[in-house]
Amino acid sequence: MARKRAASVIPGFGLTLGYTLLYLGLVVLIPLSATFVKAAHITWPQLHDILLDPQVLAAFRLSFTASAGAALVNGVFGLLVAWVLVRYQFPGRGFLDSMVDLPFALPTAVAGIALCTVYAETGWIGGPLSKLGIKVAYTQFGVIVALIFIGLPFVVRTVQPVLEDLDKEVEEAATSLGANRWQIFRRLIFPAVLPSLFTGLSLAFARALGEYGSVIFISGNMPMKTEIVPLIIVSKLEQYDYVGATAVACIMLVLSFALLLIINMMQRWAGARTRGGH
Repeated sequence: MARKRAASVIPGFGLTLGYTLLYLGLVVLIPLSATFVKAAHITWPQLHDILLDPQVLAAFRLSFTASAGAALVNGVFGLLVAWVLVRYQFPGRGFLDSMVDLPFALPTAVAGIALCTVYAETGWIGGPLSKLGIKVAYTQFGVIVALIFIGLPFVVRTVQPVLEDLDKEVEEAATSLGANRWQIFRRLIFPAVLPSLFTGLSLAFARALGEYGSVIFISGNMPMKTEIVPLIIVSKLEQYDYVGATAVACIMLVLSFALLLIINMMQRWAGARTRGGH
């Protein structure tokens, strides 16, 4: 007697998988593939000249270092913000929780103008800082500030649900067994939130790499100093240098994908380690 075929866990799996592949193909794979097809016409000498241009190299250096720095800052303070929102009740908590999502809804150009106004030497924050010798607007520091602003919600919103699901009784049991606050955080809380923290960091990092609108206002766009890669691509397109723009875009895409792949592997490792109870 032929063995009865096991029913699919998800009804209509074949159909939904087909639509999923079609959707991802139309929205993601085909546009990205078109970029690489366009880049296939670039000769190696052209690619060499474009990518080793000192202005392009400086833009790559700033984009990746500023994005990584902003993501790490958001990793620390995003965890702190999520902790405060989950563990404490205080007046204005709902308003503060809503403010976290503001960078999601705010147009990036508006965010850039607002940051530039506040952090300029005549601004509310930039004025006092300039008296201390710290200049934010039109510097690389300003680029990091803009990327921190747009990346914060990604960390908070990925860590927050995990903190809400943590069992407080486990912490109380650890306290009764003599563990101090630092030991509870290091041995119980941090391993539990680490996978979601990696997810938030990778999302914030990816968002920062592609950010354009909020950065161009506060950076000043000075060649070799405060230019980012998206600005280089737009500048080349405005100069009808489609070959140069395509080459820079492809390299940016490959590097970004490689870094995100590494971060995702670290996230999986952290998740497996947490589930294994180490």
